[in-house]
Amino acid sequence: GVDSHAQLFIVDRKNDPVTPLLTQWTYHALLYELIGINNGRIDLSHVPGIRTEVKEVMLSQDQDTFFKQSQHLNFGDLGASIKKLVELYQTNTKSHHQIESIADMKRFVEAYPEFRKLSGNVTKHVTLVGELSRLVAERHLLAVSELEQSLACNEQHNSDLKALRALISDAKITAENKVRCAILYALRYERAQSNAIAELKQLLTSNGVDADQVASIDVVLRYAGAGERQSDLFQNENLFSRGRSIFKGLQGVENVYTQHTPALAEMVEQIVRGKQGLHWQERLPNLDPKARPPLLGNENGMHNQDIIVFVVGGVTMEEEMAVAKLNEKLASQNVRLMIGGTSIQTSSSFLAELSTTFFP
Repeated sequence: GVDSHAQLFIVDRKNDPVTPLLTQWTYHALLYELIGINNGRIDLSHVPGIRTEVKEVMLSQDQDTFFKQSQHLNFGDLGASIKKLVELYQTNTKSHHQIESIADMKRFVEAYPEFRKLSGNVTKHVTLVGELSRLVAERHLLAVSELEQSLACNEQHNSDLKALRALISDAKITAENKVRCAILYALRYERAQSNAIAELKQLLTSNGVDADQVASIDVVLRYAGAGERQSDLFQNENLFSRGRSIFKGLQGVENVYTQHTPALAEMVEQIVRGKQGLHWQERLPNLDPKARPPLLGNENGMHNQDIIVFVVGGVTMEEEMAVAKLNEKLASQNVRLMIGGTSIQTSSSFLAELSTTFFP
């Protein structure tokens, strides 16, 4: 652009097909993925035993302080946060209902109609968290997510394959979740001679998974397999990067379900901090060949910059949260990051879009 203090990076979703395939564990992302948000509205009319006043609820960062403060909390911290909110209202209403779990919160809200009138916002979030909790348990998402994260972050073929075979054979796991894990396996181990992609496709079929869903493994490999990606996404394509990958999986991980860092966030942080400047200059060529190349190689990093990252093929909630955290980290350099894309992707929208575009 004309303004030397603003830079636009346009990146292709195919360079990181992993992030949109992972279960996201923040409040906002779970709502988007498991229940659905349409123009700030959430339809809860399908929820068992739902009361009339919360059949449809609105979410707004501007008007809902709790949501604004909690949207990036992971599911575990969210429970503690909403418990505090309910306890605050309990104190105000001098109620002494014992609250230890989400089920207790729901019972408290049911038992006190005057509480519901007084605190529509608290009722709304107790209802939403209760429904998320039900869906996470019903779909066994903790077990699914643990395998997803292992496939995304660590190179351990034998144990991954054993866990994946067990997951595909488990009748309690949904077909969509089986296929997602199989795609992650195929993306990571595509070039491993001992990979069992063909066997896993047969196993999916014999466990009743629809042929179109099984075919999505080939669709994703055609779209974003190793031969299509620009970068060494899994850091397993040569000996040196493989070593980095192993250690990456060992560093103090705060949570087994949130080990993964989106490749886009790592790229932006490296560019801003002045690391691997020439590497990124090659990967992100200037759209105007006559223009001066961007100063990505400055070892002191960037200062006083607005950086816009636009993802062709859609952006995920995990990337949006990673950019929000980077903005906090980079405030001292006066760097402001903005992220956008052709759409907001969930795992189901990502696979549906690819299936209509690439026929296996």
